Amino acid sequence: MQFDTDYLKDVLTQIRAEVGKVIIGQSHVIDQALTAIFTNHHALVEGVPGVAKTLLVRTLARVLGCDFARIQFTPDLMPADITGTNVFNLQRGEFVLVKGPIFTTFLLADEINRSPAKTQSALLQAMQERAVTIDRTTYPLSPNFTVFATQNPVEYEGTYPLPEAQKDRFMLKIIMECPSREEELDLARRMLGTDSPEETLASGAVKQVITDGLLTHLRACLREVTVQEQIISYVVDIVRKTRQHNGILVGGGPRATQALLLASRASAILNMRSFVIPDDVKEMARPVLEHRLVLRPEYEIEGLTIAEVIAQILQEVPVPR
Repeated sequence: MQFDTDYLKDVLTQIRAEVGKVIIGQSHVIDQALTAIFTNHHALVEGVPGVAKTLLVRTLARVLGCDFARIQFTPDLMPADITGTNVFNLQRGEFVLVKGPIFTTFLLADEINRSPAKTQSALLQAMQERAVTIDRTTYPLSPNFTVFATQNPVEYEGTYPLPEAQKDRFMLKIIMECPSREEELDLARRMLGTDSPEETLASGAVKQVITDGLLTHLRACLREVTVQEQIISYVVDIVRKTRQHNGILVGGGPRATQALLLASRASAILNMRSFVIPDDVKEMARPVLEHRLVLRPEYEIEGLTIAEVIAQILQEVPVPR
């Protein structure tokens, strides 16, 4: 069954409309989450408590007709709590698998940096191979398995920072900021009525636009997006520049190049175009690169941020004509 880009644009319009019934503002966040989903990758979501990180993923799962599960990461969480374990069934006289919450389609790993590396690593195989190994037996996950992992940017006490290898497996770092005054006023008014975001989602007012099985077919539309050779070279030059910048200790690797290219192609579709332009690359550069780069300590002490370094790199790399 084939779908053209016009069909995908129509579906994206419907998805945005349904998600917008619950998520107030945050249009760029919704688009970045859709970028991760439609490119079949994972996203790291960062924001202070109360900016609707969990609600965003729950709403997307409802609109896209996918299963949803949430794991609250804590220091005492064990890998088996995520993957599941074999339990002996006395009636049947054999071990049976009790599946963990990882057997879903959209997984929200809430405050992933609250648990130690041993527990964090339980997600690595699932994110890379979409499979889980339990007691030497490998079980497949949904082909649409997507991890949205959240972090609190202002609370680091008692946390275990993600290793660089694990952060590199997240395609995007989505920054969820506090709403504007008008958006917060709208939220406050809705909370006093019967149409608060949580009640809107629970009431069934948010409609399902597609099914879980249709996601795989819709991704084929991305292959129809034209990416010229100059754009590919532009992406490669930007990532390679991160390895040469004086302020960066660790630059982006080949996976960053692939992620930026795929994200730019998804950005073109989200902007209702069937071809990629340099602005698509610029728009996705920070979400794709920010969590992959490590600043040199001396530059960090001077107050330089990774976002500022990325902006400098985008100014230095020649834009294709």
